Amino acid sequence: HGHTNANAPRRPRARFRRRRAMSALFDFKSFLVTLLLFICTCTYVKMKAPQLMDSHRTGLRGLFWKAARVGERLSPWVAASCLVMGAHMFWTGGGQ
Repeated sequence: HGHTNANAPRRPRARFRRRRAMSALFDFKSFLVTLLLFICTCTYVKMKAPQLMDSHRTGLRGLFWKAARVGERLSPWVAASCLVMGAHMFWTGGGQ
């Protein structure tokens, strides 16, 4: 009753466990992609509609303004990072 036969064959254990989906905050590669996309998007929005950004650097709109400023000041580095990340994702199969 509730006991298993000691001589019964055991079911084989799964050799590899299924990988759980991680948040972008806990997976470093996903975090970098998210950060680069955030900076690029904020920079683009600031160029197209600067009134949406808060130049007083307060609140959520201030965070967008700061990300846009990083994109403006470090644009060659941000562009190079986007190219490297895109090439890496292309050759390694992306998020798979």
